[in-house]
Amino acid sequence: MGRKRNSDKKLFEKITIQDAGAKGVCVAKAPDGRVIFIPNVVPGDIVDVQIYKKKNSYYEGKAVAFHEYSSDRVEPACKHFGVCGGCKWQNMSYEKQLDYKFNEVKNHLERIGKINLPEFEPILGSEKQYFYRNKMEFGFSNSRWLSPEEMQSDTVCNDRNALGFHIPKMWDKILNITDCQLQADPSNAIRNGLRAYADENGLAFYDPRNRAGLLRTLMIRTTSTGEVMVLVQFFENDKNGIAQVMTYLQTSFPEITSLLYLVNEKANDTIYDQDILVWSGREYIVEEMEGLQFRINAKSFYQTNSEQAYELYKVTRDFAGLTGEEIVYDLYTGTGTIAQFVSKKAKKVVGVEAVPAAIADAKLNAANNKIDNCVFYAGDMKDIFTDNFIAQNGKPDVIITDPPRDGMHKDVVAQILKVAPQKVVYVSCNSATQARDLALLDEKYEVVRVKPVDMFPQTHHVENVVLLSLKN
Repeated sequence: MGRKRNSDKKLFEKITIQDAGAKGVCVAKAPDGRVIFIPNVVPGDIVDVQIYKKKNSYYEGKAVAFHEYSSDRVEPACKHFGVCGGCKWQNMSYEKQLDYKFNEVKNHLERIGKINLPEFEPILGSEKQYFYRNKMEFGFSNSRWLSPEEMQSDTVCNDRNALGFHIPKMWDKILNITDCQLQADPSNAIRNGLRAYADENGLAFYDPRNRAGLLRTLMIRTTSTGEVMVLVQFFENDKNGIAQVMTYLQTSFPEITSLLYLVNEKANDTIYDQDILVWSGREYIVEEMEGLQFRINAKSFYQTNSEQAYELYKVTRDFAGLTGEEIVYDLYTGTGTIAQFVSKKAKKVVGVEAVPAAIADAKLNAANNKIDNCVFYAGDMKDIFTDNFIAQNGKPDVIITDPPRDGMHKDVVAQILKVAPQKVVYVSCNSATQARDLALLDEKYEVVRVKPVDMFPQTHHVENVVLLSLKN
Protein backbone atom coordinates (compact mmCIF):
# COMPACT_ATOMS: atom_id res chain seq x y z
CA MET A 1 0.00 0.00 0.00
CA GLY A 2 1.16 3.54 -0.65
CA ARG A 3 3.80 2.48 -3.20
CA LYS A 4 3.64 4.26 -6.53
CA ARG A 5 3.37 2.13 -9.61
CA ASN A 6 6.52 1.87 -11.68
CA SER A 7 4.66 3.48 -14.59
CA ASP A 8 4.44 6.68 -12.54
CA LYS A 9 8.23 6.75 -12.19
CA LYS A 10 9.17 6.75 -15.85
CA LEU A 11 12.20 8.72 -16.97
CA PHE A 12 12.15 9.83 -20.61
CA GLU A 13 15.56 10.85 -21.91
CA LYS A 14 16.47 13.52 -24.46
CA ILE A 15 12.96 14.82 -25.00
CA THR A 16 12.64 17.93 -27.19
CA ILE A 17 10.25 20.57 -25.86
CA GLN A 18 7.98 21.36 -28.78
CA ASP A 19 5.58 24.11 -27.83
CA ALA A 20 4.22 26.40 -25.12
CA GLY A 21 0.92 25.05 -23.85
CA ALA A 22 -1.94 26.23 -21.67
CA LYS A 23 -1.33 28.00 -18.35
CA GLY A 24 2.33 28.62 -19.09
CA VAL A 25 3.31 24.94 -19.12
CA CYS A 26 5.26 23.60 -22.11
CA VAL A 27 4.50 20.44 -24.07
CA ALA A 28 6.49 17.61 -25.60
CA LYS A 29 5.81 14.14 -27.04
CA ALA A 30 6.67 10.95 -25.15
CA PRO A 31 8.09 7.95 -27.06
CA ASP A 32 4.65 6.27 -26.82
CA GLY A 33 2.97 9.27 -28.47
CA ARG A 34 1.36 10.75 -25.38
CA VAL A 35 1.69 14.46 -24.66
CA ILE A 36 3.90 15.47 -21.73
CA PHE A 37 3.22 18.68 -19.80
CA ILE A 38 6.41 20.15 -18.30
CA PRO A 39 6.88 23.43 -16.35
CA ASN A 40 9.96 25.68 -16.24
CA VAL A 41 11.26 24.74 -19.69
CA VAL A 42 11.34 26.55 -23.04
CA PRO A 43 10.41 25.22 -26.50
CA GLY A 44 13.65 24.01 -28.07
CA ASP A 45 15.16 22.69 -24.82
CA ILE A 46 16.24 19.02 -24.92
CA VAL A 47 15.74 17.45 -21.49
CA ASP A 48 15.35 14.30 -19.44
CA VAL A 49 11.85 14.23 -17.99
CA GLN A 50 10.85 12.54 -14.75
CA ILE A 51 7.17 11.58 -14.91
CA TYR A 52 5.11 12.08 -11.75
CA LYS A 53 1.59 11.67 -13.15
CA LYS A 54 0.23 9.39 -15.88
CA LYS A 55 -3.19 9.65 -17.54
CA ASN A 56 -4.70 7.88 -20.54
CA SER A 57 -3.75 10.61 -22.98
CA TYR A 58 -0.93 12.54 -21.30
CA TYR A 59 1.84 12.64 -18.71
CA GLU A 60 2.91 15.35 -16.28
CA GLY A 61 6.60 15.57 -15.50
CA LYS A 62 9.54 17.78 -14.65
CA ALA A 63 12.89 18.35 -16.33
CA VAL A 64 15.65 16.74 -14.28
CA ALA A 65 18.54 17.21 -16.72
CA PHE A 66 19.24 19.50 -19.69
CA HIS A 67 21.11 18.21 -22.74
CA GLU A 68 20.65 21.33 -24.85
CA TYR A 69 19.24 24.77 -24.17
CA SER A 70 16.80 26.52 -26.48
CA SER A 71 18.01 29.58 -28.40
CA ASP A 72 14.90 31.33 -27.05
CA ARG A 73 15.93 30.80 -23.44
CA VAL A 74 16.99 33.77 -21.29
CA GLU A 75 18.18 34.05 -17.70
CA PRO A 76 15.20 34.66 -15.36
CA ALA A 77 15.38 38.03 -13.64
CA CYS A 78 13.76 36.81 -10.41
CA LYS A 79 15.57 34.76 -7.77
CA HIS A 80 12.28 33.02 -6.91
CA PHE A 81 11.63 31.78 -10.46
CA GLY A 82 10.71 28.10 -10.67
CA VAL A 83 9.33 27.93 -7.13
CA CYS A 84 6.95 30.90 -7.14
CA GLY A 85 4.28 30.09 -9.71
CA GLY A 86 3.69 33.70 -10.74
CA CYS A 87 5.85 34.38 -13.81
CA LYS A 88 6.16 31.08 -15.63
CA TRP A 89 7.76 32.52 -18.79
CA GLN A 90 10.64 34.52 -17.30
CA ASN A 91 13.05 32.05 -18.86
CA MET A 92 11.77 32.81 -22.40
CA SER A 93 12.72 35.83 -24.50
CA TYR A 94 9.98 38.46 -24.59
CA GLU A 95 9.82 38.35 -28.40
CA LYS A 96 9.07 34.63 -28.24
CA GLN A 97 6.47 35.15 -25.50
CA LEU A 98 4.65 37.53 -27.82
CA ASP A 99 4.81 34.98 -30.66
CA TYR A 100 3.18 32.29 -28.51
CA LYS A 101 0.51 34.66 -27.24
CA PHE A 102 -0.31 35.79 -30.78
CA ASN A 103 -0.52 32.18 -31.97
CA GLU A 104 -2.75 31.17 -29.05
CA VAL A 105 -5.27 33.88 -29.97
CA LYS A 106 -5.08 32.92 -33.65
CA ASN A 107 -5.58 29.22 -32.92
CA HIS A 108 -8.53 29.84 -30.62
CA LEU A 109 -10.34 32.10 -33.06
CA GLU A 110 -9.69 29.76 -36.00
CA ARG A 111 -10.31 26.40 -34.32
CA ILE A 112 -13.08 27.26 -31.87
CA GLY A 113 -14.68 30.14 -33.77
CA LYS A 114 -14.52 28.47 -37.20
CA ILE A 115 -15.51 31.80 -38.80
CA ASN A 116 -14.09 34.00 -41.53
CA LEU A 117 -11.27 36.09 -40.12
CA PRO A 118 -9.23 39.01 -41.47
CA GLU A 119 -5.46 39.13 -41.28
CA PHE A 120 -4.58 39.70 -37.63
CA GLU A 121 -2.86 42.93 -36.64
CA PRO A 122 0.50 42.54 -34.84
CA ILE A 123 0.36 41.92 -31.12
CA LEU A 124 0.97 45.04 -29.04
CA GLY A 125 3.75 44.30 -26.56
CA SER A 126 4.20 46.01 -23.21
CA GLU A 127 6.90 48.65 -22.99
CA LYS A 128 7.60 47.52 -19.42
CA GLN A 129 8.39 43.83 -19.10
CA TYR A 130 9.03 44.00 -15.35
CA PHE A 131 7.70 46.19 -12.52
CA TYR A 132 4.47 46.76 -14.41
CA ARG A 133 1.82 45.71 -11.89
CA ASN A 134 0.00 48.32 -9.83
CA LYS A 135 -1.48 45.84 -7.36
CA MET A 136 0.12 42.99 -5.40
CA GLU A 137 -1.26 40.85 -2.59
CA PHE A 138 0.93 38.90 -0.18
CA GLY A 139 0.10 36.40 2.56
CA PHE A 140 1.61 36.00 6.03
CA SER A 141 2.21 32.49 7.36
CA ASN A 142 3.95 30.87 10.31
CA SER A 143 4.47 27.81 8.10
CA ARG A 144 6.99 28.94 5.50
CA TRP A 145 7.57 26.67 2.52
CA LEU A 146 10.93 24.94 2.99
CA SER A 147 13.21 24.28 0.04
CA PRO A 148 14.25 20.66 -0.68
CA GLU A 149 17.71 21.56 0.68
CA GLU A 150 16.21 22.79 3.95
CA MET A 151 14.00 19.68 4.19
CA GLN A 152 17.00 17.36 3.79
CA SER A 153 19.23 19.32 6.16
CA ASP A 154 19.93 18.02 9.66
CA THR A 155 19.71 21.58 10.98
CA VAL A 156 16.41 22.42 12.66
CA CYS A 157 14.78 25.39 10.94
CA ASN A 158 13.35 27.77 13.53
CA ASP A 159 12.68 30.59 11.06
CA ARG A 160 9.25 29.57 9.74
CA ASN A 161 7.61 32.98 9.28
CA ALA A 162 6.93 34.10 5.72
CA LEU A 163 5.40 36.99 3.82
CA GLY A 164 4.91 36.25 0.15
CA PHE A 165 2.93 34.06 -2.24
CA HIS A 166 1.14 30.76 -1.89
CA ILE A 167 3.03 27.85 -3.37
CA PRO A 168 0.88 26.51 -6.25
CA LYS A 169 -1.52 23.77 -5.08
CA MET A 170 -0.43 24.19 -1.42
CA TRP A 171 -3.01 26.34 0.35
CA ASP A 172 -1.18 26.46 3.67
CA LYS A 173 2.39 27.09 2.45
CA ILE A 174 3.76 30.56 1.69
CA LEU A 175 6.98 31.18 -0.22
CA ASN A 176 8.92 33.95 1.50
CA ILE A 177 9.43 36.62 -1.18
CA THR A 178 12.38 38.96 -0.78
CA ASP A 179 12.69 40.48 -4.25
CA CYS A 180 9.64 40.50 -6.56
CA GLN A 181 10.12 41.87 -10.08
CA LEU A 182 6.46 42.70 -10.70
CA GLN A 183 5.75 45.89 -8.75
CA ALA A 184 7.97 48.97 -8.60
CA ASP A 185 9.38 50.50 -5.43
CA PRO A 186 8.48 50.99 -2.66
CA SER A 187 6.71 47.60 -2.88
CA ASN A 188 9.69 45.39 -2.02
CA ALA A 189 10.86 47.78 0.70
CA ILE A 190 7.42 47.87 2.37
CA ARG A 191 6.98 44.09 2.32
CA ASN A 192 10.52 43.28 3.49
CA GLY A 193 10.45 46.04 6.11
CA LEU A 194 7.14 44.92 7.57
CA ARG A 195 8.20 41.29 7.73
CA ALA A 196 11.46 42.18 9.50
CA TYR A 197 9.65 44.48 11.94
CA ALA A 198 7.05 41.82 12.77
CA ASP A 199 9.77 39.22 13.32
CA GLU A 200 11.84 41.50 15.53
CA ASN A 201 8.83 42.42 17.65
CA GLY A 202 7.41 38.92 18.04
CA LEU A 203 4.16 39.66 16.21
CA ALA A 204 2.32 36.47 15.29
CA PHE A 205 2.10 35.51 11.61
CA TYR A 206 -1.11 33.79 10.54
CA ASP A 207 -1.46 30.06 11.21
CA PRO A 208 -3.73 28.82 8.40
CA ARG A 209 -4.30 25.37 9.88
CA ASN A 210 -5.23 26.48 13.39
CA ARG A 211 -6.66 29.85 12.32
CA ALA A 212 -4.70 32.00 14.72
CA GLY A 213 -2.23 34.87 14.56
CA LEU A 214 -2.27 38.63 14.13
CA LEU A 215 -0.93 39.30 10.61
CA ARG A 216 -2.92 37.84 7.72
CA THR A 217 -2.39 39.60 4.36
CA LEU A 218 -0.75 42.67 2.85
CA MET A 219 -1.98 44.51 -0.26
CA ILE A 220 0.03 47.23 -1.99
CA ARG A 221 -1.43 49.37 -4.78
CA THR A 222 0.44 52.07 -6.71
CA THR A 223 -0.43 54.57 -9.42
CA SER A 224 1.49 56.17 -12.27
CA THR A 225 0.97 59.48 -10.44
CA GLY A 226 3.14 58.24 -7.55
CA GLU A 227 0.45 57.45 -4.98
CA VAL A 228 0.70 54.36 -2.77
CA MET A 229 -2.01 52.42 -0.94
CA VAL A 230 -1.20 49.82 1.72
CA LEU A 231 -3.87 47.62 3.27
CA VAL A 232 -2.97 45.28 6.14
CA GLN A 233 -5.44 42.54 6.97
CA PHE A 234 -5.32 41.32 10.57
CA PHE A 235 -6.89 38.12 11.82
CA GLU A 236 -6.97 38.92 15.53
CA ASN A 237 -8.41 42.16 16.90
CA ASP A 238 -5.33 42.94 18.98
CA LYS A 239 -5.46 46.74 19.27
CA ASN A 240 -1.89 47.07 20.57
CA GLY A 241 -0.45 44.81 17.85
CA ILE A 242 -2.43 46.60 15.15
CA ALA A 243 -1.22 50.00 16.40
CA GLN A 244 2.39 48.78 16.39
CA VAL A 245 2.19 47.63 12.77
CA MET A 246 0.34 50.67 11.45
CA THR A 247 2.56 53.16 13.30
CA TYR A 248 5.64 51.41 11.91
CA LEU A 249 4.33 51.68 8.33
CA GLN A 250 3.23 55.30 8.76
CA THR A 251 6.57 56.47 10.15
CA SER A 252 8.86 54.29 7.99
CA PHE A 253 7.14 54.91 4.66
CA PRO A 254 5.84 58.50 4.49
CA GLU A 255 5.24 57.99 0.74
CA ILE A 256 2.14 55.91 1.60
CA THR A 257 -0.81 58.15 0.74
CA SER A 258 -3.54 55.70 1.77
CA LEU A 259 -2.79 53.53 4.82
CA LEU A 260 -5.65 51.14 5.59
CA TYR A 261 -6.41 48.10 7.73
CA LEU A 262 -9.15 45.66 8.58
CA VAL A 263 -9.79 42.81 11.00
CA ASN A 264 -11.08 39.67 9.31
CA GLU A 265 -11.91 36.63 11.44
CA LYS A 266 -13.58 34.69 8.59
CA ALA A 267 -12.23 31.43 7.20
CA ASN A 268 -11.32 33.13 3.90
CA ASP A 269 -9.37 36.34 3.40
CA THR A 270 -11.56 38.07 0.79
CA ILE A 271 -12.12 41.70 1.68
CA TYR A 272 -15.28 42.55 -0.28
CA ASP A 273 -17.63 41.98 2.67
CA GLN A 274 -15.30 43.64 5.19
CA ASP A 275 -15.20 47.13 6.71
CA ILE A 276 -11.97 48.86 5.76
CA LEU A 277 -10.61 51.43 8.19
CA VAL A 278 -8.33 54.37 7.42
CA TRP A 279 -5.25 54.68 9.62
CA SER A 280 -3.78 57.68 7.81
CA GLY A 281 -4.16 59.52 4.51
CA ARG A 282 -7.13 59.08 2.17
CA GLU A 283 -9.31 56.02 1.66
CA TYR A 284 -8.40 55.98 -2.04
CA ILE A 285 -5.57 56.66 -4.48
CA VAL A 286 -5.91 58.42 -7.84
CA GLU A 287 -4.87 57.11 -11.25
CA GLU A 288 -4.79 59.40 -14.25
CA MET A 289 -5.26 58.76 -17.96
CA GLU A 290 -5.50 61.47 -20.66
CA GLY A 291 -6.47 63.99 -18.01
CA LEU A 292 -9.18 61.76 -16.60
CA GLN A 293 -8.81 60.87 -12.94
CA PHE A 294 -9.97 57.59 -11.43
CA ARG A 295 -10.34 57.07 -7.71
CA ILE A 296 -9.26 53.58 -6.68
CA ASN A 297 -10.24 52.29 -3.26
CA ALA A 298 -9.17 49.01 -1.68
CA LYS A 299 -12.05 47.08 -3.25
CA SER A 300 -11.99 48.76 -6.68
CA PHE A 301 -11.24 46.85 -9.84
CA TYR A 302 -8.65 48.56 -12.03
CA GLN A 303 -6.50 47.04 -14.77
CA THR A 304 -3.32 45.88 -13.02
CA ASN A 305 -0.96 47.20 -15.70
CA SER A 306 -1.78 50.92 -15.83
CA GLU A 307 0.45 51.89 -18.74
CA GLN A 308 -0.70 49.00 -20.92
CA ALA A 309 -4.34 49.53 -19.93
CA TYR A 310 -4.00 52.94 -21.58
CA GLU A 311 -2.76 51.25 -24.77
CA LEU A 312 -5.61 48.70 -24.61
CA TYR A 313 -8.19 51.46 -24.25
CA LYS A 314 -6.69 53.35 -27.17
CA VAL A 315 -7.03 50.25 -29.36
CA THR A 316 -10.64 49.84 -28.17
CA ARG A 317 -11.46 53.48 -28.96
CA ASP A 318 -9.76 53.25 -32.34
CA PHE A 319 -11.75 50.09 -33.22
CA ALA A 320 -15.01 51.81 -32.18
CA GLY A 321 -14.31 54.61 -34.69
CA LEU A 322 -16.55 57.12 -32.93
CA THR A 323 -17.55 60.45 -34.53
CA GLY A 324 -19.38 62.08 -31.61
CA GLU A 325 -22.84 61.09 -32.82
CA GLU A 326 -23.07 57.54 -31.47
CA ILE A 327 -24.88 55.99 -28.53
CA VAL A 328 -22.37 53.54 -27.03
CA TYR A 329 -23.16 50.72 -24.60
CA ASP A 330 -20.23 49.58 -22.45
CA LEU A 331 -21.15 46.14 -21.14
CA TYR A 332 -19.27 44.79 -18.09
CA THR A 333 -18.07 48.37 -17.54
CA GLY A 334 -16.40 47.72 -14.15
CA THR A 335 -15.61 51.13 -12.66
CA GLY A 336 -16.42 52.79 -16.00
CA THR A 337 -12.87 53.44 -17.19
CA ILE A 338 -13.48 52.49 -20.84
CA ALA A 339 -16.86 54.26 -20.81
CA GLN A 340 -15.30 57.52 -19.64
CA PHE A 341 -12.27 57.08 -21.89
CA VAL A 342 -14.46 56.97 -25.04
CA SER A 343 -17.10 59.45 -23.80
CA LYS A 344 -15.59 62.57 -25.37
CA LYS A 345 -16.00 60.97 -28.81
CA ALA A 346 -19.57 59.70 -28.20
CA LYS A 347 -22.99 61.26 -27.94
CA LYS A 348 -23.91 59.11 -24.93
CA VAL A 349 -22.34 56.15 -23.12
CA VAL A 350 -24.36 53.63 -21.12
CA GLY A 351 -22.31 51.46 -18.73
CA VAL A 352 -23.64 48.25 -17.17
CA GLU A 353 -21.93 46.21 -14.45
CA ALA A 354 -23.03 43.52 -11.97
CA VAL A 355 -21.07 44.86 -8.97
CA PRO A 356 -22.90 47.77 -7.28
CA ALA A 357 -19.72 49.10 -5.62
CA ALA A 358 -18.02 49.34 -9.02
CA ILE A 359 -20.95 51.34 -10.41
CA ALA A 360 -20.78 53.66 -7.39
CA ASP A 361 -17.10 54.24 -8.25
CA ALA A 362 -17.98 54.82 -11.91
CA LYS A 363 -20.60 57.46 -11.06
CA LEU A 364 -18.25 59.20 -8.64
CA ASN A 365 -15.36 59.24 -11.13
CA ALA A 366 -17.59 60.53 -13.93
CA ALA A 367 -18.83 63.35 -11.69
CA ASN A 368 -15.28 64.25 -10.63
CA ASN A 369 -14.21 64.24 -14.29
CA LYS A 370 -17.19 66.50 -15.17
CA ILE A 371 -18.48 63.95 -17.67
CA ASP A 372 -22.21 64.40 -18.21
CA ASN A 373 -22.86 62.03 -21.12
CA CYS A 374 -22.28 58.76 -19.22
CA VAL A 375 -24.96 56.86 -17.31
CA PHE A 376 -24.26 53.76 -15.25
CA TYR A 377 -26.46 50.88 -14.12
CA ALA A 378 -25.80 48.05 -11.67
CA GLY A 379 -27.30 44.64 -12.37
CA ASP A 380 -26.71 41.20 -13.83
CA MET A 381 -26.07 41.73 -17.53
CA LYS A 382 -28.50 39.07 -18.76
CA ASP A 383 -31.28 40.54 -16.57
CA ILE A 384 -30.72 44.26 -17.12
CA PHE A 385 -29.88 44.31 -20.85
CA THR A 386 -33.51 44.03 -22.00
CA ASP A 387 -35.82 45.58 -24.58
CA ASN A 388 -37.20 47.98 -21.96
CA PHE A 389 -33.68 49.01 -20.96
CA ILE A 390 -32.84 49.78 -24.58
CA ALA A 391 -36.08 51.69 -25.07
CA GLN A 392 -35.18 53.78 -22.01
CA ASN A 393 -31.56 54.49 -22.99
CA GLY A 394 -31.68 54.49 -26.79
CA LYS A 395 -30.64 51.93 -29.36
CA PRO A 396 -26.85 51.55 -29.35
CA ASP A 397 -24.84 52.31 -32.49
CA VAL A 398 -21.78 50.68 -30.94
CA ILE A 399 -21.47 48.08 -28.18
CA ILE A 400 -18.19 47.68 -26.31
CA THR A 401 -18.06 44.49 -24.26
CA ASP A 402 -15.29 43.41 -21.89
CA PRO A 403 -16.66 40.36 -20.07
CA PRO A 404 -14.95 38.16 -17.44
CA ARG A 405 -12.99 35.05 -18.42
CA ASP A 406 -16.15 32.99 -18.92
CA GLY A 407 -17.22 35.28 -21.76
CA MET A 408 -20.73 36.59 -22.33
CA HIS A 409 -23.89 34.85 -21.16
CA LYS A 410 -25.79 33.37 -24.11
CA ASP A 411 -28.76 35.65 -23.35
CA VAL A 412 -26.50 38.70 -23.69
CA VAL A 413 -25.22 37.42 -27.05
CA ALA A 414 -28.83 36.83 -28.15
CA GLN A 415 -29.79 40.38 -27.16
CA ILE A 416 -26.84 41.87 -29.07
CA LEU A 417 -28.00 39.96 -32.16
CA LYS A 418 -31.56 41.23 -31.61
CA VAL A 419 -30.55 44.88 -31.10
CA ALA A 420 -28.01 44.64 -33.96
CA PRO A 421 -25.80 47.71 -33.42
CA GLN A 422 -23.63 48.61 -36.41
CA LYS A 423 -20.42 47.72 -34.54
CA VAL A 424 -19.38 45.55 -31.61
CA VAL A 425 -15.92 45.92 -30.04
CA TYR A 426 -15.18 42.78 -28.00
CA VAL A 427 -12.32 43.02 -25.51
CA SER A 428 -11.37 39.67 -23.96
CA CYS A 429 -8.92 38.21 -21.47
CA ASN A 430 -9.77 34.69 -22.69
CA SER A 431 -9.69 34.21 -26.46
CA ALA A 432 -11.20 30.70 -26.15
CA THR A 433 -14.52 31.97 -24.75
CA GLN A 434 -14.27 34.99 -27.04
CA ALA A 435 -14.04 32.62 -30.02
CA ARG A 436 -17.13 30.75 -28.82
CA ASP A 437 -19.06 34.04 -28.62
CA LEU A 438 -17.80 35.19 -32.03
CA ALA A 439 -19.17 31.97 -33.54
CA LEU A 440 -22.61 32.85 -32.10
CA LEU A 441 -22.38 36.44 -33.35
CA ASP A 442 -21.42 35.19 -36.82
CA GLU A 443 -25.14 34.93 -37.56
CA LYS A 444 -25.17 38.70 -38.20
CA TYR A 445 -21.62 39.94 -37.82
CA GLU A 446 -18.30 39.67 -39.58
CA VAL A 447 -14.96 40.11 -37.85
CA VAL A 448 -13.12 42.99 -39.50
CA ARG A 449 -10.19 43.64 -37.14
CA VAL A 450 -8.29 41.58 -34.57
CA LYS A 451 -5.46 42.85 -32.36
CA PRO A 452 -3.96 40.97 -29.39
CA VAL A 453 -2.55 43.13 -26.57
CA ASP A 454 -0.07 41.84 -23.98
CA MET A 455 -0.94 43.10 -20.51
CA PHE A 456 1.11 40.60 -18.50
CA PRO A 457 4.71 40.01 -19.65
CA GLN A 458 6.43 36.88 -18.27
CA THR A 459 3.06 35.08 -18.09
CA HIS A 460 0.90 33.22 -20.61
CA HIS A 461 -2.04 35.64 -20.27
CA VAL A 462 -3.05 37.78 -23.24
CA GLU A 463 -5.90 40.19 -24.06
CA ASN A 464 -7.52 40.39 -27.48
CA VAL A 465 -9.59 43.11 -29.13
CA VAL A 466 -11.98 42.26 -31.98
CA LEU A 467 -14.08 44.61 -34.11
CA LEU A 468 -17.29 43.16 -35.52
CA SER A 469 -19.43 44.87 -38.12
CA LEU A 470 -22.95 44.06 -39.32
CA LYS A 471 -22.94 41.94 -42.45
CA ASN A 472 -24.41 43.63 -45.53
